[in-house]
Amino acid sequence: MNIGLIIIALVGGLSGGLATIYLTFSFPAVLIWKVYRRIVHKIPLTK
Repeated sequence: MNIGLIIIALVGGLSGGLATIYLTFSFPAVLIWKVYRRIVHKIPLTK
């Protein structure tokens, strides 16, 4: 195969994998933080 095509495929796959890992950890962290603020400080979840 063409080396350029392989490099593009690797870069695309890596960026997609990193985005997936970021969302996997950040989304639950934000939800937990909002619930914590709701319980401790009585701040609404929508703020």
